[in-house]
Amino acid sequence: MTGDDSDPIPDPGSPYDPDRITRELDWNLLRTFVVLAEARSVTDAAERLRLTQPSVSTALKRLEDRIGRKLIERGPGKYALTEAGELLYREALDINGSILRLSTLMREMTDAVRGHVTIAVASHVVCPVFDRLLADFHEAHPEASLSINVVSSASALTEVSAKRASFAVCLVRDRSPRLEYRRLYREFFGLFCGPRHPLFGREGLTKADLAGCTTVSFDTDRLQDVLKPVTLMRAQSLLGERITGTSSNLEEVRRMIIAGLGIGPLPVHVAARDVADGQLWQTPPYEDLPPIDVHVVWNPRAVKNRAEEILLKMLDEMIGRIPIEERTYDSAMLPPSYRHRP
Repeated sequence: MTGDDSDPIPDPGSPYDPDRITRELDWNLLRTFVVLAEARSVTDAAERLRLTQPSVSTALKRLEDRIGRKLIERGPGKYALTEAGELLYREALDINGSILRLSTLMREMTDAVRGHVTIAVASHVVCPVFDRLLADFHEAHPEASLSINVVSSASALTEVSAKRASFAVCLVRDRSPRLEYRRLYREFFGLFCGPRHPLFGREGLTKADLAGCTTVSFDTDRLQDVLKPVTLMRAQSLLGERITGTSSNLEEVRRMIIAGLGIGPLPVHVAARDVADGQLWQTPPYEDLPPIDVHVVWNPRAVKNRAEEILLKMLDEMIGRIPIEERTYDSAMLPPSYRHRP
């Protein structure tokens, strides 16, 4: 091929013949050169490599002979890369990094994922898509292990911030710029009473029937807290101001409602089975129930093992793939036998 703008093709056997360089170049020489390029002297490089100075000097000479260029200018008070040395350093650094990464890639292809994932979960999280995700993760990585710690939403966020939990599934009021948040699902809260309550089993209830009734609720059921919409629902339902029991745990709020301590709020899809079993009875309001979002929260600054990284990636992809409408749970989505509509 001819022409002023064409690159000359090196003669076979010349110092710049690509085939010869590929065939004769020792990858260890490139590793040594990376250290030489980042050192202050050949002596400094030898100390880093735990080799003798003559061995390092010989390696540099062999590399320069292979490349056909002087790579480092050395002299009294002088130690600097040549233009060719700068170019080779950039390429060698990338090659060296790829070789180091190669072992990790091979291990990830052949080794089973055995890491442990710690999840901090607010009490009684009921989310079928999340359950399916855990099942898929276990099926794909049976040697990975999980621990799920049930705590309050505030404690779950603390565990994530302190890097003691891989991620949290909880309610969120104020967002920290140091954490990442994705909405996992939306639920709706209704009001319920238990079998010993005088309103239990009564059809056609109105707000007026709730006037003055005692209530039980969550610790966070306050105007300034995460369950503010539930607080407003209770107030609009004309319930009395007296709260006879509180807990941060949904199971304990449920226990107090069933025991007859008062009318209390629960997610309608969580309470549906108890309604079907005759343990709970829904009271007004029946429409425009307050929505509450449950989030997945993790700390991007926490170093994660392979199991944590894989599960979080699966979770993030699932949230992005499934529309929020399919991750929204209310009693209208449940079979008729599981819900009560007066």
